[in-house]
Amino acid sequence: MTYPSRQISVSINRTVGDVYDFAANPENMNLWAQGLSRAKLIKSGEEWVAASPMGNVKIRFSPKNNFGVLDHDVTLPSGVVNHNPLRVVKNGEGSEVIFTLYRLPKVSDADFEKDQSAVLTDLKALKSILEK
Repeated sequence: MTYPSRQISVSINRTVGDVYDFAANPENMNLWAQGLSRAKLIKSGEEWVAASPMGNVKIRFSPKNNFGVLDHDVTLPSGVVNHNPLRVVKNGEGSEVIFTLYRLPKVSDADFEKDQSAVLTDLKALKSILEK
């Protein structure tokens, strides 16, 4: 079974290396990924922990790589794990950051739209920080 999905992206006028290095650092996540956590992430073994409105969530990031892959798995307090594909790819002299949002079972149209909006807000915040 597959889920319906939506790719949400922004162009950033910085090199892939610049964008990847900033976005791959979990200590920077609270600066731009407010949908994940407004608080600084705390390292706990191989995972990072973030305070969220639903309680603490655990995040496991993909290993550093040369392909722009920033995938991360978020384990909710319920134990459910959400996989979040995130990529940084070359776009001319700059970059394109692409997040794939899956519509999971029981997610309403309104909630899926809300999730898309939150992801776009986060990506725009990343763009704003990196283009300053």
